[in-house]
Amino acid sequence: MKVYYPEQFDVPLPVGHRFPIEKYAMLHKKVKEYQQLNSFDLCEAPAASDAQISQVHTKDYLYRILNGELSDREIRRIGFPWSLDLVRRARQTVGGTIAACQAAIQEGYAANLAGGTHHAHADHGAGFCVFNDVAIAARTMQAEGDIERVVILDCDVHQGDGTAAVFHSDPSVFTFSIHGAKNFPHRKVPGDLDIELADGCDDGTYLSALQAGIRCALEAFQADLAIFIAGADPYEHDRLGRLAVTKMGLSKRDSYVIDMCREFKLPIAVVMGGGYSNLVEDTVDIYMETIQVLIKASICKNW
Repeated sequence: MKVYYPEQFDVPLPVGHRFPIEKYAMLHKKVKEYQQLNSFDLCEAPAASDAQISQVHTKDYLYRILNGELSDREIRRIGFPWSLDLVRRARQTVGGTIAACQAAIQEGYAANLAGGTHHAHADHGAGFCVFNDVAIAARTMQAEGDIERVVILDCDVHQGDGTAAVFHSDPSVFTFSIHGAKNFPHRKVPGDLDIELADGCDDGTYLSALQAGIRCALEAFQADLAIFIAGADPYEHDRLGRLAVTKMGLSKRDSYVIDMCREFKLPIAVVMGGGYSNLVEDTVDIYMETIQVLIKASICKNW
C-alpha cells in the first residue's frame, strides 16, 4: 500500500492564524515511525500539473493563483496569505491525491496525508482550500481511462460545497456528504446525498446516520473508485466542529467506510480533510488512526 505526503510544510502563516499547519509535519513523523513496524510505502507526493488542475479550475483562477494576482477579498476567502510556498503546497496536495487514486486502482487501498480541500470551486478558493484536490483527482482518473464512475464519501464536518458545485448534474460522479447542518459553509451546494447533523451530535447518532448514508450511496451508484475524505473535525473537542463525536467514534467511522468499500470490491483512496482540535495532537492522533485502520485493511484484504 502507498501513502503520499506533501513535502512543503513551511507555508508561512501570520501569528494567531487559526489553521494548524504543523499538523501535517507531525502526522508525517508519526507515519514514518509507524512504517518501521509495518509494511507500506511512504512516498513524497508529486506536484499536480497545470493541465491536471485546469480540468476543474478556470484558467483565469489558476493564472492568478500561480502569479499572486488574487484580490484581497479572494485571499481572505481562502484564509491563507499568498506565497510561492502556498502554491507549491497546493500543487503537491493535489498531486498526492491523484497519486493515491492511481495507487488505489492498482492495489485497492492508498492514502494522502493531506487533501480533502472540498471548499474550492472552479473559479475561486475558500475555507483554507486553494485547489479542489478530490475533484481534480476524479477528473484525472476518468481522463486516464482506467475508470468511469467515482463516488466521493465526504466525512469532513463541513459540507463539500465546492465538490458538489463542480459535479452538479454530472452522472459520472456521486457526491455524498455527512456534515453539521449549521456549520460552514453557510450557503451549501446540494450534492447527490447530503446528511445534515445537529450541533452536539454524539457517536450513536453520527454512526447510525453514517452507516445508512454510506450503504445508500454505494448501492445507488455502481462506482469504480471511492475517495474518502476522513475529516478529523467531527471530533468533540474540535474548535470548528460543533459535534460531539469521540475518537473511538471516528475510528469506527473509518472502519465502517473502508469495510463497506471492501464489501463492494471498490478501490479506496483516503485523504485527511479538516482538523482543528484545541490540542493539535488530538487531530494528529485521529488522522493517524485513520491511516492505521486503512493499512490493517490493506493487509487483511480478501477481495
